[in-house]
Amino acid sequence: MTIHASAPPRVRPSRSTRSQGQWAVDGREPLNANEEFKAADNGLNVRERIEQIYSRTGFDSIPTDDLHGRFRWWGLYTQRRPGIDGGRTAQLEPHELEDSYFMLRVRTDGAALTPEALRVLGDISTEFARGSADISDRQNIQYHWIRIEDVPEIWRRLESVGLETTTACGDTPRGFLGSPVAGVAADEIIDPTPVIAEIKRRFIGDPELTNLPRKFKTAITGHPSLDVVHEINDVSLVGVVHPELGPGYDLWVGGALSTTPRLAERLGVFVSEDRAAEVWHGVVRIFRDYGYRRLRNKARLKFLLAEWGTERFREVLETEYLGYALPDGPAPATPTTPGDHVGVHLQKDGRYYVGAAPTVGRVGGDTLVGLADLVERVGAESVRLTAFQKLVVLGVPADRVDELVAGLEPLGLTARPSLFRRSTMACTGIEFCKLAIVETKATAAAAIAELERRLVDVEPLLESPITLNVNGCPNSCARIQTADIGLKGQILTTDDGRQVPGFQVHLGGGLASSDRDEEAGLGRTVRGLKVTAEELPDYVERVVRRYAADRGAGEAFAAWAHRADEEDLT
Repeated sequence: MTIHASAPPRVRPSRSTRSQGQWAVDGREPLNANEEFKAADNGLNVRERIEQIYSRTGFDSIPTDDLHGRFRWWGLYTQRRPGIDGGRTAQLEPHELEDSYFMLRVRTDGAALTPEALRVLGDISTEFARGSADISDRQNIQYHWIRIEDVPEIWRRLESVGLETTTACGDTPRGFLGSPVAGVAADEIIDPTPVIAEIKRRFIGDPELTNLPRKFKTAITGHPSLDVVHEINDVSLVGVVHPELGPGYDLWVGGALSTTPRLAERLGVFVSEDRAAEVWHGVVRIFRDYGYRRLRNKARLKFLLAEWGTERFREVLETEYLGYALPDGPAPATPTTPGDHVGVHLQKDGRYYVGAAPTVGRVGGDTLVGLADLVERVGAESVRLTAFQKLVVLGVPADRVDELVAGLEPLGLTARPSLFRRSTMACTGIEFCKLAIVETKATAAAAIAELERRLVDVEPLLESPITLNVNGCPNSCARIQTADIGLKGQILTTDDGRQVPGFQVHLGGGLASSDRDEEAGLGRTVRGLKVTAEELPDYVERVVRRYAADRGAGEAFAAWAHRADEEDLT
């Protein structure tokens, strides 16, 4: 199939003299409908209406500004109505696409989930979500088929084990990515758990931070594997050791993907643990006060950073928001180990943590409850979710590791996955998402099964997994531009005129480097390179075999994809 494709657009600085809706420059008068509904009523206030009114009067009683707007401040989106094909996604209005059920997003913020918490999550899935539960690539649990009548009880159960949906969506500080091995890894630089806890305690749910220009994403890690994809978050704190000041954090700002991807940039400052929360607070307030609100598709922090540059951003942070200068600091070292933590690893206390892979993040109520039982049975401590749709069991006694590893398999989890099961991610897709054009989860799962069968001779020759990220639309929730093989869903026209689900192909993306060139980090596209969903296993097999045959000694797939001739990538 030879439909022309171009490279993904990059964020360019705005040179417009027109008002951008920056509060600190233009005042707070709303410039569009989205800003108007946010100004009319803080999104946090809708919780009381959900509990006292809508859960009793039902879906049809919910006014549109709450249903399509403020509900997001509590992690609720209406899900896609079944039976609407991808070709109609852009043709219908949101209310025509939606069902009377919700997706509910539960933020974990890198927290360790006890067996009790896992059971609560599992029971919610079974009782209220038709057995659904997905681990997202932002360490959230996402349910589907949620009725508004059940939301207050779900909140009560979540909060009984320290979990919440507060600002899990909306123009807010959304769920944090935290290192899944915080506090236990033998090679950890600094434990980010206290910083995450302080930021949450002081600022999550603060009405002063719940009217941002758009969503605001945070990542914090102290592990040298750089396991929180810090380059694509609005703000990230990355563990480093200052030669004079000791362990602390390197500050990155302005990363995001979607249709105009941009990697974050270092400000070059060192942030000590005791200042980390207030530095985070300073960055989010810069976004609140100076972010562009006039056009929603230009409202992420990356656009402000593209306009200002890192030198001005640092100056404004230090002079207007902190009141002191931050010391210069070192960059993190390039990681030498994977950040997904799959497999068996020794902890600093002599016990082990074990990373396990579900298939493209799908778990479900039975799996979560079964995992809780297994964790208790072997005497482990807890479970954390990862930024790669995986999970990590923490605190496993040395003499029970084999029992745990064996016990994961019947649950649909594995600590010894194939390369493609380990490295494939998929967004929600057309099954539930109103923005999606194609199916993703089942397509990716079927591709994994085929590739495991077809590439059994090649897999032992590969030193590292080849990441395969499957996305149902251009918005890149599954991080397609940063994968070895990234697939952006769209409807394709075959040679005989049929319209079928398919993907535009991105190749050679990659993250987790302190000095990665942006073009390399975001991969490349090849003119005309698109594949149908049906052709997907054939294409991946073909390009992986070419890589295996043509690569140099120790050459990663991303490096090969950037130097390979276009005909070798088709």
